[in-house]
Parts: sequence; C-alpha cells; structure tokens
Amino acid sequence: MRALLLLALFLAGLNAQQTILTPSPDRKPNEGEGPFTRLVIRTVTVIDGTGAPPRGPVDVVVEGNRIADVRSVGYPSLPIRQQNRPAAGTKEIDGTGMYLMPGFIDLHVHTGGTPKAPEAEYVHKLWMAHGVTTVRGVPAGTMKWVQNEKRRSAENKIVAPRYFDYQRPFTGEGWKPGRIPTPDAAREWVRWAKSQGIDGLKLGSFDPEIMAALIDEAKTLGLGTVAHLDQMGVARMDARDSVRLGLGTLTHFYGLFESLLKDTTVQAYPVSQNYNDEQHRFGQVARLWNKIHPRGSDVWNALLAEFRQRDVTLDPTFTIYAASRDQMRARMAEWHDRYTLPTLWDFYQPSREAHGSYWFDWTTEDEIEWKNFYRVWMSFVNDYKNLGGRVTTGSDSGFIYKTFGFGYIEEFELLQEAGFHPLEVIRAATLHGAETLAKPTGKPIEFGIIRPGMLADMVLTDQNPLANFKVLYGTGHLKLNDKTNQPERVGGVRYTIKDGIVYDAKSLLADVAAMVERAKARKSSK
Repeated sequence: MRALLLLALFLAGLNAQQTILTPSPDRKPNEGEGPFTRLVIRTVTVIDGTGAPPRGPVDVVVEGNRIADVRSVGYPSLPIRQQNRPAAGTKEIDGTGMYLMPGFIDLHVHTGGTPKAPEAEYVHKLWMAHGVTTVRGVPAGTMKWVQNEKRRSAENKIVAPRYFDYQRPFTGEGWKPGRIPTPDAAREWVRWAKSQGIDGLKLGSFDPEIMAALIDEAKTLGLGTVAHLDQMGVARMDARDSVRLGLGTLTHFYGLFESLLKDTTVQAYPVSQNYNDEQHRFGQVARLWNKIHPRGSDVWNALLAEFRQRDVTLDPTFTIYAASRDQMRARMAEWHDRYTLPTLWDFYQPSREAHGSYWFDWTTEDEIEWKNFYRVWMSFVNDYKNLGGRVTTGSDSGFIYKTFGFGYIEEFELLQEAGFHPLEVIRAATLHGAETLAKPTGKPIEFGIIRPGMLADMVLTDQNPLANFKVLYGTGHLKLNDKTNQPERVGGVRYTIKDGIVYDAKSLLADVAAMVERAKARKSSK
C-alpha cells in the first residue's frame, strides 16, 4: 500500500506543466547567427571554467560548433601582438573589455506549463538570455514532449538550451499505468525508459528495495540519478542511505539534515503536522537547523567524508527557497513587472492548491528559522566543496517567486554567500555541471570549459562577473556613473553562444518582454 501511496504522490507531482506545454516555435532567420565557418572573438578576457584566474587579451576561434583555438595575443595595457593573432574569421566579434565564460548549466529545471507558463518559448528565451546553454530537466515535461524538444534543440531548430532528460520512475507515455512498483518492475521501467531516450532518473525517497533496484539498473545502463528525498519517505531513505546505494546527485536539502539528526531518528514534527498543508510542509522543514549534529562534529565530518568518497554531487538549489528568508524581497523583485508572465505571477500567489505557494501566514519567526537553516545548510555545502566535493548550480524556477533565468543567476550570489570564491561559483556553473552530466556515461565532457575541441557553448558579457554577479541578471546592475553623477544600468549577458550560434541576449529579453505585454493585454481585455 505504501508503494501505491508514493506512486500516487509522484503522479500528483506531475503538475499541469506536463499536460499542456506548447513547444517552442521554429527558430526564425533573425534569431541567432551561425554557426560560422570561422568565428573569431578578439581581445577578450577568458574565465575558462576550471577555477583558473581570468586571462586576456585572448583571441578565441570557433569553427562550426567547436572551439578551434584559444590564443593569448599580448598583455594588459600594451599593444596587441599582431604576429600572435589567428587569421581572420568569416564572422568577428570585438571582445575588447568583455569577459567570455563557458555556457552555464542549470541542473534542476522544469519547463513551465499551464497554468503558469504555457509556452516553452518564454522559458527557453529567459534561460538563453541569462547564458544558460544546457539544462537538466527533472523532469522538464512529459517524456515524449522533452524528447521532441531535446531533438529540436540538438538540431538548433529552436532557440533553446541543449536538454538532458531525467524522468520520474513509473511515468511516461506507453508505460503500463498503475502498475505496483516492485524491484523487478523498477528495473523493467528503467530499461523501458532508456529505450525511450532518457538520460537519467529523478528519484524520490522510494522504499529501500525499490530505490536500490532503480539506482543499480540505471548505473548498469549508463543513466544518471538525482534525488529529491521527499519528506513522506525520508524516514526510510535519507541522503546517507541513498548515497550508499550509488545515488549520483543529491538535490535540494531533503534527506541531508535527516542524516544528521541528533536526538531523534525522525523529525520531531508538531502533532498537528499535515504534509498536504503547504505552509506546514515548508514551515517546519527549516526548524531542523538546531536538531542535528553541529558543524565540525564527528557525525558531520563523517557524512562529508562519505559523500566525498562516493563522489556524490550536491546540487543545492539555494535560490528556490530563498524567498522563505525574506518573502517581501522576492515578491518585489524588479524583474517581475517586465519579465514575469501574469499567469506565472498568479501562480506565485498564496494558495492551498498550488505547490510552493505557501504564504498563508508567513511570519517574522518563519523567516528567522529559514535564515538559521540557510546558515547551517550553506556551511555543509561549503565544507563539501572545500573537501574537494562537486557542487553544481540548479534553479528549480517557476515556483516561489523565482522567474526563469533570474532565479538561476541568484544561485551564483547564494553560492558566494555560502563561502564560494566567485571562480568557484563559475566552476560550479560550468565544469562541475558538465562533469555531473557526463559521469554516468563514462565519456569525457564536451562542454563546460573553454578549450580547443569543446563544443562552442559560451557566454559573453561587458562587465566583470567576478566583481559582481548582479551584472548577469537580465535587468543588469544599477550603479552610479561617476562622470554624470546619475544612476545607470550596466551589464546583462551580451551574447549567448550555443553550438557556435551567436544569440543576442538583449534581443531575447525583448522578445520575452513583448510576450509578457501581450499576455497582460489579453488578461485586461477579458
């Protein structure tokens, strides 16, 4: 019976995004240029994604959809060494004063859907406008829908990041509906889903025998695994348990604090707790922060060491819960008016029927508990990074006042708050994301760093992101102009390059703004 309950919960979690989600339209001739026979980005400063310091001036050559050459052409403040320069390109970009990074990788996405964002074009363009060239859907939509968009993106027929498709077990068009999960059925589903083209599994806290079968079969078939260890099953399957079974990525914080409980073996919920009440669900989880073995204790350090020894990836998604620390700030974010669809804004409002809209009576005390929770959570993630563990960037946007693209850049700021150096943040968003996606296959990475031979997925901005991650938001950063003594907007991604195709990020944002205005007009006319 419990297996049936868990299956029902998972199916309930497949919200409307998976039934009504309009695919992206075909890419128009004016949407992106290239790929080119030879694209040369001149005199740019490169942040290569490995953690190495910036280097420039550099000329970067792209042939087709691959980086062909990365060549130093001199020294700062001195004339360019013309004898070092690569030959002319069929297309050239003057990168003087600009910064070039690998394309960003968002390892935790859902692609909108009704009622909040019914057109994938809106989400895709927001991702691309913020430099996101690869996403891992967990899931991004139904299996059939994602496979179609994944193929079209790979063929560059649409304006969209490249897709990696991680699906929930026991779902998918063509799978036997309602079948009771057993270890044999779990293995059968993994084999079937692999044949449908998925890249990995998005797991919950299944019973141990089911979880073991799912993870083992996935590893056998070269599929990745990521788990959101939901509170209904975490008492039997916490982070330590799932990692010991071979889990690849732990997303969010679920199961982590439960692995460190000090005086109880399950969370000491109030007797009135009801998981179906969203404020109960999200309000109580933060109250674990002082119920665990503290930072630096033997139990804390042992869990870190075991995670590191088993090479698990942490994908914390700090951004998606950040509003819990300051709901007013998230609600009043400056990008909502221009870039948040009215349907998405409606979805954010408090509702007992909408997942993640838990502001029924959110208090100062609730926010303080979440601030304390973040302090402990961030310290664990930072300790893991310092131990050599792999940490990545994911957003889970589309909930809790987090609009696509903007929520992803906030993750950079939150990782820096956790203790990451900005170079470590960029590495989390690029190389470590690429390694996480490639690891299950046993193949080398094809993107995630700027090196000859890599796919030409890159981000170009005219401000130094290491000095201030706010310059990566589509709304840019507001600062005082010292010459005019007037505030001015600076930054925003200038170009997003995916598969050697150069997209004007500002134009993508303009498209999104126009979509929002049209949606507002339709709403006001009703």
